[in-house]
Amino acid sequence: MDKILIADDNLQITKILSEFAKKEGYEPVTVHNGDEVLELFRQDQFSMILLDVMMPKKDGFEVCREIRKVSNVPIIMITARGEDFERIMGLDIGADDYIVKPFSPIEVMARVRAVLRRVDVSRQETQRCLAYGSLTISLDNALVTIDGQRVALTKKELEILWTLLDNRGKIFSRDNLLSTLWGYDYPGDSRTVDNHIKRLRAKLDKFPHPDWQIKTVWGMGYKFEGAQHEV
Repeated sequence: MDKILIADDNLQITKILSEFAKKEGYEPVTVHNGDEVLELFRQDQFSMILLDVMMPKKDGFEVCREIRKVSNVPIIMITARGEDFERIMGLDIGADDYIVKPFSPIEVMARVRAVLRRVDVSRQETQRCLAYGSLTISLDNALVTIDGQRVALTKKELEILWTLLDNRGKIFSRDNLLSTLWGYDYPGDSRTVDNHIKRLRAKLDKFPHPDWQIKTVWGMGYKFEGAQHEV
């Protein structure tokens, strides 16, 4: 069942959209400010986010920017603001669609279905996979293998490995990884990155992989380093 995060500070709106989402066969989760959106987004997997612009603590534009740093989860922005420049800004920062209040809940659900159909087609056309030597990563299947053997990683460990491999040879400082994968307002510090890298290496090192490594560049950070010749 697709889980949808519905974010609006108007309790009546979240209640109505939640009821219509259930009728469509979705599992709705409701929140009422920008901080709650980001907190739940980091804790769970959602197929869609319905995001109000005018929310307390963090507005929808700021929330959308933060999410787009780490995820392509579909976002439909909902707002009372109808000016063209604001709709354009919402789409430019990564929203998939934009609905202006007052709206029909039936129309909102139609937009949700349309966006999810586009996402499904895109996923079928482009599998998000990376490979290097003995290592393969599939984000869509949350699958990592070394020489065909599955490596059980947490979501964050998978994201770290993907980021390093997708940018192999580039050095990521601890702060780079922290802001990219956890968000700028994450309350932890760089030791969080070190601990995740340590656990990631321990899991990877259970399998031989002489053709690549996650290398520590002292005083700078981490990078994915391979033995293959890069063209």
